[in-house]
Amino acid sequence: MHLMYFTEQPMSAYDEKAGLDYGATALTFSNKHFDPKEGSRLYNEFLEQYIRCEEVGIDGIMLNEHHNAPFCMQAKTNMFAAILAAVTKKVKIVILGNPLPLAENPIRLAEELAMIDMISKGRLVSGFVRGGGQEQLSAGVNPAFNRERFVEAHDLIVRAWTQPGPFRHEGTHYQHRVVNPWAVPLQKPYPRVWIPGVISKETVIWTAQQRYPYIALNTSIEDTKKIWALYDQTAAECGYESGPENRGYLARIHVADDEATAVKNAREFTWMQGEFTGLAHPVWANPAGYFSPTGRRSFVEFAVGRSKNPRGAMTFEQQLESGMIMAGTPKQVLPKIKHLLQETRPGIMAVWAQDGKVSQKDSLRCIELLGTEVFPQVREWSKELGLNSPFEADAPVHLNYSKDLKKKPVAAE
Repeated sequence: MHLMYFTEQPMSAYDEKAGLDYGATALTFSNKHFDPKEGSRLYNEFLEQYIRCEEVGIDGIMLNEHHNAPFCMQAKTNMFAAILAAVTKKVKIVILGNPLPLAENPIRLAEELAMIDMISKGRLVSGFVRGGGQEQLSAGVNPAFNRERFVEAHDLIVRAWTQPGPFRHEGTHYQHRVVNPWAVPLQKPYPRVWIPGVISKETVIWTAQQRYPYIALNTSIEDTKKIWALYDQTAAECGYESGPENRGYLARIHVADDEATAVKNAREFTWMQGEFTGLAHPVWANPAGYFSPTGRRSFVEFAVGRSKNPRGAMTFEQQLESGMIMAGTPKQVLPKIKHLLQETRPGIMAVWAQDGKVSQKDSLRCIELLGTEVFPQVREWSKELGLNSPFEADAPVHLNYSKDLKKKPVAAE
């Protein structure tokens, strides 16, 4: 099993009341509330956390990016990935991921990732995402073309990594008269690509068609099993049998030396869900054209009060009870982790270990406990359950760009 550490890198040092009064902290909540001095402190604390991960034997560091919101300070995930490529030696650098539809020049992105792979000596895992709905608006990208741009950018990046140039690309959304990057990845044929997601069936299908691992982002056990069923069905249609090496899971787990501290810190996970700061208006998060028609309808009906939040709206206590959040000492959380492994059978597991205003002291202690007391036992259980990671299973990397593959189109929901 491949075990990773993750934090959203929250900008927790701002006036929460201002966010609550405004009602939504993504997209149009003014950046006058951002304090660069506090931002500098936090960036360096996050870097210290990542370095500690390698010191205690954690396999990978998961990175992501978001824009126009305090819940994530990483405006460019490749920036932190490049820093980590230089200051670490063994840990995998797992980008989950670069929002392809926001990229105006996929070739430039391919070059950046190739540089990271070379500097890290082949430790890059390059994940791609569609980007949040509000981020399409902030970047001035038409949400209706989100998936088209995602697929075309992916195909062009893989082609730039694997096909010697110069060649010409004249696509629907990207036109390049000369594609001939001199920075190409160290890993061959190209770095592993993992795709994270939550509720988009189309993304699950596309990921399985590419034979890429899909990382379920803190979905319930029931919903996770539905994701794997859809992935397995698509894999069979594509002529292969999927397994743990194709499955990943992100879990919110905070461990401490005592239960009270762990629970207090774990409550900070709820600030991103609106209990403390709000997030985004559902219509901004899911603008017209971004989702399939059924997905869009669910969020709009929630926005006007005619239905429940399609992502769920459990209280902190309900999330603790259900296992959506795990908090306690290592001894207390390990049985819950074992249950999750038995039910969802992932070969990749990321631990979202802290959020909000957890102190640096407690964050570092959580990392130490994960690396020295939690993950060693998880590795033993994963061996017993046959939960091999893509590295252990030697899962192949395929040349998966559309001109080489004849695949069924992804149907809308």
